[in-house]
Amino acid sequence: MRYQDSMTPMERAAAIAKGEAADRLPCNPNIANGVARIYGCKVSQFNTDARTLAAAQIAAYRKFGSDGVRIFTDLFPWAEAMGAEVICPDDATVDLKRPAVAEISEINRLRPANPYQDGRLPVHLEAMKYLLDELGSEVGCSGGIVGPFTNAFFLMGIDKTLRLLRKNPEAMHQLCQVSLETCINYAEAVIDIGLTPTISEPMSSCSVVNPKVFREFSLPYLQKLVDYIKGRGKGVVIHICGLTHKIWDDIAAMGISGFSIDNVSGLKDCCRQIGDKVKIMGNVDPGGIMYAGSVQEVRQKTLECIRDGYDSPKGYTVMSGCSLPIETPIENIVMMMDTVREVGYPVDIDKVNHMLRSMEEAG
Repeated sequence: MRYQDSMTPMERAAAIAKGEAADRLPCNPNIANGVARIYGCKVSQFNTDARTLAAAQIAAYRKFGSDGVRIFTDLFPWAEAMGAEVICPDDATVDLKRPAVAEISEINRLRPANPYQDGRLPVHLEAMKYLLDELGSEVGCSGGIVGPFTNAFFLMGIDKTLRLLRKNPEAMHQLCQVSLETCINYAEAVIDIGLTPTISEPMSSCSVVNPKVFREFSLPYLQKLVDYIKGRGKGVVIHICGLTHKIWDDIAAMGISGFSIDNVSGLKDCCRQIGDKVKIMGNVDPGGIMYAGSVQEVRQKTLECIRDGYDSPKGYTVMSGCSLPIETPIENIVMMMDTVREVGYPVDIDKVNHMLRSMEEAG
């Protein structure tokens, strides 16, 4: 690394919150299961070994210095804990094999998961304890969770759930309600350990369902989960994949503290529309740039995101638009972090524009 941090993430966040100078903007590449490559283990070990899951996250933090560390492996632990079956590859991310229920009549037998007993949830909770012990004094530690609407899709399967939205709204609400109860149980356990829950709601994307469906079937349950977490004294960060511009106002009105947007959404427009209500996070392309791009392309896109988001009223965090692919080159992650360090804080926009022009002139 060409540049070194002079503040811990917690010191940095505190200084920026007070309007004081800091060493740089917050930055979180969202490395996800790619931490296995940093630590030197197989992804499958995360499913059974809490120490390895935590140690891999710790190793990645020590290497890159990101402004957040999260225990989150895949989208399916909560549905699995409620009866779904998953595929666990030896060295790749878990996928869904079979939903928990196949018919509407079976929804009645679904029960909220016990995070201390069911599926892989106890492994995740145990990993959080190790994470907090090692890093809790210097960086924000979180426990990821899928939102109630997304988890509902994995309880019944995506195709059947999409049909349920149209043909049996009452059953869909029933599915979302029991899903919500699992999410709240897990959020409670995460907070009791001392971490902050963060929410991923990919199926709420406007790329998947229209805003009317989001407002009827996702938003009420998502709001209840947000309210629970806030009621326990924690701020809430939400990530929604894909296009979200049609529901930005709905999201901001929930009273969350941070919103992470995908690379297909417009960062500048998002900051302009809701940046006075919520911190915006994003949105360097995780696949086309971070995984498949050159280090110079990573530098350029990181600078463009800083240019578009640095003055968002409630704050801005440089971040990948979603979790990075496992095999994302280490040098690209280093370049994202080093670019943010090179810019510094407060951001001198003239300096950023000059850096971008120099890259363009260099070809």
